[in-house]
Amino acid sequence: MDLEAGTPSQGWGVSLPSADLASLIDVMIGHMDPQDILPLGKLPADLLEKLLQGVRREDPRVLYGPGIGLDCAVIDTGAPDLLVMKSDPITFATQEIGWYAVQVNANDIATTGAIPRWMLATLLLPEGKTTPEIAGQIGKQLTSACERIGVALVGGHTEITHGLERPILVGTMLGEVARERLVMPSGARPGDRILLTKGVPIEATAILARELPERLSECLTRSEIDAAAAFLHSPGISVLRDARIAVSAGRVTAMHDPTEGGLASALWELAQASGNSLEIDAGAVPVPELASRVCACAGIDPLAAIASGALLLTADPADAGRVRSALEEDGIPCAEIGTVKAGPVEVRLGDGSQLPRPVRDDLARLFE
Repeated sequence: MDLEAGTPSQGWGVSLPSADLASLIDVMIGHMDPQDILPLGKLPADLLEKLLQGVRREDPRVLYGPGIGLDCAVIDTGAPDLLVMKSDPITFATQEIGWYAVQVNANDIATTGAIPRWMLATLLLPEGKTTPEIAGQIGKQLTSACERIGVALVGGHTEITHGLERPILVGTMLGEVARERLVMPSGARPGDRILLTKGVPIEATAILARELPERLSECLTRSEIDAAAAFLHSPGISVLRDARIAVSAGRVTAMHDPTEGGLASALWELAQASGNSLEIDAGAVPVPELASRVCACAGIDPLAAIASGALLLTADPADAGRVRSALEEDGIPCAEIGTVKAGPVEVRLGDGSQLPRPVRDDLARLFE
């Protein structure tokens, strides 16, 4: 390829040809240090923060826009209720991908105290592998999952896409919340107790059993792998009920859904969003016995793997016990795992050491 033809690129010191985007990317990568190539998974937090600093927020109706640890945008349309919006993709899972997409988007809406109302879905299907039956199955998963939680599927886009090895489903969910009931991760205050429902990592356990059963068969029986796969539904990756019970029981100051990067990333994001320090008792973090064995077999850290199904929340110290009791009375286990402290943004363990912030989800290594 002639690097002298075409328009000079900005910042690369070479002239790039007028070609398709894929060719341009190939040229740019050819001039990169291999260490600069980003790994599979979410962008590193420091890079993402730099990108978000360039986002202009001129519309006064945007109460909350993009930010580290902020799961949802919040828009004041002038109506009595605030509009809450979220977009999230499903990239690891292939089985029940439509059901997954509804749950993870609804989870983030629920962490604001809002009720999920509407969803749009963009479904990208792999070239040469997609049949009408596959498309139909995913469509049924989407519609049935939406109907089950009272969400209207109102639009989106579906296509067969070049270059994909597996389906990608991107969901956008909208919900509504009364102004006085809005909860954001920035609301955590010094003295608040940190609570966690169910345990971790529920979602990673289900994904490993469903997507990589051969790897787990080295350590687990077929019935144990089936039980791990069932984590998708029991204890389940939805936190809608967890969030509704918690906010009804006491003063919940922040909620967060520990997705990619697991509980460790979620704690760091909560600290950053609230501008506080978190002190965590790692021994108090509930890890189901089967989940622990699955993670050990796959060689991943239970605290650093995608963990939908657990709700991370902070509560006023006077109400934390009441919130825990209400959840447990409804059959949802809840543990107190730490305290919000005034101080620099960090996550510390009881011995004074810092909890490492995952560079990426531990599960991502297994999909490379």
